[in-house]
Amino acid sequence: MYSADYLRNFTCQFFSKLGCPDGDASTIADILVAAEKRGISSHGMIRIKNYYLMHEKGRINIRPEIKKERETPSTAVVDGDGAYGMVAGKRSMEIAIEKARSAGTGWVTTNNTNHFGIAGYYAMMALEEDMIGIAMTNANPLVAPTFSKSRLLGTNPIAVAVPAGKYPPYVADFATTPIARGKLTIKGTLGESVEKGLVQDAEGRPSSNPDIIKEGGAILPLGSDLEHGSHKGYCLNSIVDIFSAVFSGANFGPFVPPQVPFLAPRDKQVGRGLGHFFGAMRIDAFQEKDEFKDRMDQWIETFRQAESIEGQPEVMIPGDPERAMEKKTEQEGIELLDSVIKDLKELAEKLDIDFETRGG
Repeated sequence: MYSADYLRNFTCQFFSKLGCPDGDASTIADILVAAEKRGISSHGMIRIKNYYLMHEKGRINIRPEIKKERETPSTAVVDGDGAYGMVAGKRSMEIAIEKARSAGTGWVTTNNTNHFGIAGYYAMMALEEDMIGIAMTNANPLVAPTFSKSRLLGTNPIAVAVPAGKYPPYVADFATTPIARGKLTIKGTLGESVEKGLVQDAEGRPSSNPDIIKEGGAILPLGSDLEHGSHKGYCLNSIVDIFSAVFSGANFGPFVPPQVPFLAPRDKQVGRGLGHFFGAMRIDAFQEKDEFKDRMDQWIETFRQAESIEGQPEVMIPGDPERAMEKKTEQEGIELLDSVIKDLKELAEKLDIDFETRGG
């Protein structure tokens, strides 16, 4: 087991060694460790190897000049200058919050960026300001639309964070596919299969192989097939792609630059980098803050009182599982897969830094 502080310090040191400014290295570390603490290990330390390989291939600008290309009092388009997505993402959400302070709402699209970790981190930034936060991003083209065997979309997550009064905030953070690409990686690493309805092979046939996307297969949209509503998952997924990329001037759909080493870059581009979309809404621009929080508490109480199906756990509010995991990791530490420990040890040796293989 590792402490969050140990992993954060190591990650800061790692990205500083790559040449990132200290502030950027700290941002990357905060977001990767936040994923581990919240139980979203598919977006945590396991990603460092991919980020390193992207840097090695010259796909990352480690000293970006992130700037606004276009703006109004409540909106902006941000050029991420090829940065790690966490760096461009945090700055973009800060701009959305700044605009919401003065205009009531703030909306930012970001282009020329890369994978930004967990979407929930950015949405939750708004909570500190008594605002509702929204974050979404497009991703590697590994998802086939309903009826297709072509990989045209990413797992394209959406996150929404809403403050409450006496209760913890509502935090929804989910991919618009039945499984995230990172979770497939973990399954493959552990030698486990996946249930049918999550992925398909290169010909569109159902598969239980978590590594099938490395063999030309695809992830399915939420719903898996038409009878179970995959067209609705496809709609959600495409909305994220349009808001994040078409709107921002980034590459959309199949033209997204690869964020993993097993995908080759496409010759054709329709924009710059991949894209994100952020929103911040000041509660008192719509309703008295205390009144809203009281109503949100009522909403939470209503759903907590829902009668559970026999044999099933109590009905949860989005954000509950992640908060429970945060408490657990704080008490017990963060567990990493043996393969991740091995990768981090090897990468640390390349950069002449230490990584403790027995926990820290």
